[in-house]
Amino acid sequence: MYDAPAAPLSEAELRHLDAEYCSWGDTVHYVDQPKFFESCDGSYMYDAEGRAYLDLQMWYSTVNFGYRNPRLNDLLHRQLDRLPQAASQHLHREKVELAALIARDAEAKFGAKGRVHFNVGGAQAIEDSLKLVRNACGGKSRMFAFQGGYHGRTLGASAITSSYRYRRRYGHFGDRAHFVEFPYAFRGPKGMTKEEYGEKCVADFARLFESEFHGVLDAKAGEAEFAAFYVEPIQGTGGYVIPPKNFFIDLKKVLDRYGILLVVDEVQMGIWRTGKLWSIEHFGVQPDVLVFGKSVTNGMNPLSGIWAKEALINPQVFPPGSTHSTFNANPMGTSVALETLRMAAEGDYDRAVPEKGVYFLAGLRDLQSRWPQIGEVDGLGLALRAEICQLDSYTPDKPLLDRMIAEGLAGELEVDGKRMGLILNQGGYHKNVITFAPSLDITTQEIDLALKLLDALLRRCVEA
Repeated sequence: MYDAPAAPLSEAELRHLDAEYCSWGDTVHYVDQPKFFESCDGSYMYDAEGRAYLDLQMWYSTVNFGYRNPRLNDLLHRQLDRLPQAASQHLHREKVELAALIARDAEAKFGAKGRVHFNVGGAQAIEDSLKLVRNACGGKSRMFAFQGGYHGRTLGASAITSSYRYRRRYGHFGDRAHFVEFPYAFRGPKGMTKEEYGEKCVADFARLFESEFHGVLDAKAGEAEFAAFYVEPIQGTGGYVIPPKNFFIDLKKVLDRYGILLVVDEVQMGIWRTGKLWSIEHFGVQPDVLVFGKSVTNGMNPLSGIWAKEALINPQVFPPGSTHSTFNANPMGTSVALETLRMAAEGDYDRAVPEKGVYFLAGLRDLQSRWPQIGEVDGLGLALRAEICQLDSYTPDKPLLDRMIAEGLAGELEVDGKRMGLILNQGGYHKNVITFAPSLDITTQEIDLALKLLDALLRRCVEA
């Protein structure tokens, strides 16, 4: 048996053990020396020396309400003392109250009664939704999804994620999705407005149904081969790409015409990231299935889930045992999720998040005016993007962004007489996009600090 060391190990010793005994397949070693952090609070992570790193990605939009949120921490301590564990064949009030809260909210917003089903992670909830959809559609296994879309790395989820690299070593689990063009306006056809490009993408998709020889429709039976279209209202890993306002309204008309379900993945953009509980609310359509996770517990305990319309998920069509995870609907997760939603409802985030987003976006546009290496900025609420380019303000410059991320993690940026670090997230089709997902409780002073740090980071990396 391994004996725990009597004294804390040095960072060098920990790195040696990581190299010898840790699977790198369950984490991300994008840099040679991933950063060790010792503590966190609010919008900041701290290293062993106590140096602060302003975090502008908050665990991939998981810690929406700040690290060590006092109200949520206190709730977890109380739950730990009362009911920390319960097998999933039993009920506890937190599960029922949370499901009812989400379902009633969805019924009010989408005009459809539904139910909520829980799991532990976003990809696992996607897997559950695939079962639900296949079951509802007579076993059809073909799905539509978007180029640039990301839905997870489990076998089923990777089949509807557009990046081949997540499937290359493992083959396909059933049918790979048919990937459809997403209106990524900055890299779309020249001479088109964002709205015109969205209309073109929908028209190109609709043309697949014009003839049976496009391979998606039995024209005589009037039945599509595809069960559902999986969408992120705003692409996450794809680079926080925001579609035109009417895009999903027009797309949904095509789906309804051919009986294809709309499954909305809110794992990254849900829970007020965009200023609404669900980002799809900005686009005026009614989903058939909605998947959520990540920040529903503020990253405090694994929990995810799906909301689906009654006809798809009622116990007669989706009976007990249809899918299962030992830890689904666990009391720690459901209790903190319930408190998260209550706290957010009381916190006026539908007003505060858009206001902070406008302020942050204005600052990014000011940076863009001074740095041609920022090709585009955009945002909705506090889901923001900055595309890092070469001097032509268009050609992707991934090496520059790689340097910026490494320099930010080095913790040597000097701003306002302080030395500190900056945590950024990298995304986009060319991995040249900074995707900003700061705490929803970020202050205007912290936004100002973020902009100064970005300016210092660009100066350091561009001059290098």
